[in-house]
Amino acid sequence: MTALKATDIDRFLAKPPAHGGVVLIYGPDTGLVSERATSLVAKASEGDDDPFNLIKLDGADVASDPERLIDEALTVPLFGGRRIIWIRDTGGKSLDSALKPVLKLDDCPSLIVLEAGDLKKGAGLRKLIEADRKAYALPCYADTERSIDHLIDQETREANLTITREARAALHGLLGGDRMASRGELKKLCLYALGKGKIDSDDVEAIIGDASAFELSELIDAAALGDLATLDHGLERLTAAGSNASVIAGRALKHFQDLHRMRADLDRGRNATQIVDSQRPPVFFKRKAGLARQIQIWSSADLEKAMERLAEAMRVSRLNAALGVPVLSETLLVLGRVAASRGRRR
Repeated sequence: MTALKATDIDRFLAKPPAHGGVVLIYGPDTGLVSERATSLVAKASEGDDDPFNLIKLDGADVASDPERLIDEALTVPLFGGRRIIWIRDTGGKSLDSALKPVLKLDDCPSLIVLEAGDLKKGAGLRKLIEADRKAYALPCYADTERSIDHLIDQETREANLTITREARAALHGLLGGDRMASRGELKKLCLYALGKGKIDSDDVEAIIGDASAFELSELIDAAALGDLATLDHGLERLTAAGSNASVIAGRALKHFQDLHRMRADLDRGRNATQIVDSQRPPVFFKRKAGLARQIQIWSSADLEKAMERLAEAMRVSRLNAALGVPVLSETLLVLGRVAASRGRRR
């Protein structure tokens, strides 16, 4: 199995293997899973406009009729070209009996693209693909700061727009939970600013909705500041939207890791405001005062305990999606109560 690292995935999608084979695209960011699968299929079928060479199936259909996949994979295209079999919603489906005959082929003539959600390491479909040396696995996790920057640059460049540092910093707090939602919000923002030539923070505030976060940064800030009223409201929206708890837990964990690093600077005698102002990428100006307050509220010892709780919430939500939201909600409420208590003392 070729397990692709994040830095290699874009190159793979730009130049997929010329031969056939099986590619599993999976991860908690379902928007990114869909985007990468679409990109791979489009690139692999480039120059082939025969609609009969692209077969779209559902994971449930393959699971109920396992022999269909090998039949489709070995079918010779009537007018030449390569056959592509695109199977969606494969997570949680038992596809072993359908995939094993395909994986045993020395030279599979068809490209088989599998879309799945967050898969536990060492189990089910992911285990099957990772055990095969001819298959490929492309993980899709929530966007990092670097990949968000890349996404912003990509969309603004295509729209012939520039973007201010403040607007970019604001976007970092609003994007990243789901690639498809993030890209949609950026396209909407670029369309809004099309006649201006430049995107500024006022444009971001006017246009970007809560497709990628409640604003996710607002939810996490509420927990870190002890703002229980805002936190309760955000958790209600989190539950109603059926959000991916492992993604939110990961973002919250990163935020508290950043706080831990900044608190160490405070303990060494630096001013909280100066610490926030020195962050890269820059913090959105409307969050600066709250972030400075968080650094003062949380001690290093408290932050270490918070990171342990968030890491456990992320682990549970990845293992059991049904428990993810209630466990994360309880964790954030506990952190919010701690912050409120520490804030009153200070």
